[in-house]
Amino acid sequence: MSTPISEQKSQMRAHCRALRKSLCEEIRACASVSICRRIENWPVFQQSEVILTYMPIKSEADLTPLLERHPQKKWILPRIIPEEDHRMVFHPYDAEHLVRHPFGMVEPTPDSPIVAPEEIQLALVPGLAVDRHGWRLGYGGGYFDRFLKEFSGVSVGVVFHALLLHEVPHTPLDVPVQWIVTENAIQSTA
Repeated sequence: MSTPISEQKSQMRAHCRALRKSLCEEIRACASVSICRRIENWPVFQQSEVILTYMPIKSEADLTPLLERHPQKKWILPRIIPEEDHRMVFHPYDAEHLVRHPFGMVEPTPDSPIVAPEEIQLALVPGLAVDRHGWRLGYGGGYFDRFLKEFSGVSVGVVFHALLLHEVPHTPLDVPVQWIVTENAIQSTA
């Protein structure tokens, strides 16, 4: 008898959290630097002007150096609204207007200007893990999948190489990313 996908994902999340946590801080920091360099050298990044990113939590890859080194880009951060059908709204990055969400991440204040999702050209998408086909293992809220379903730009899953898996179980509600970046490479999922 097969295990329901939700249970498979739950078990995989626990495994991936432990795996990512087992990477020492120095390894995660070095890998984050390499990931940032790969993104910076990627022509899609160089051509994109409006970029969705995230503030790292729970030992995720840290992309904040990109914001500092490329202030000419229009950086966008998501703000999640769990009570409104698990949706995200998007705001320009402003270091002076960030607050900690109860889930732990830093996000824009609710009174920040709103950016239409159609303006975003490149989305740097966090996750616990991703497979070579672009299926992500997120944290279970489905926020990025709802966004990616309607997104017309280029999506990139950002993970450490140790969390690039052979296969991530998925449902019809899941949406794969088009590219993957790790400290070792940027690769298409096509």
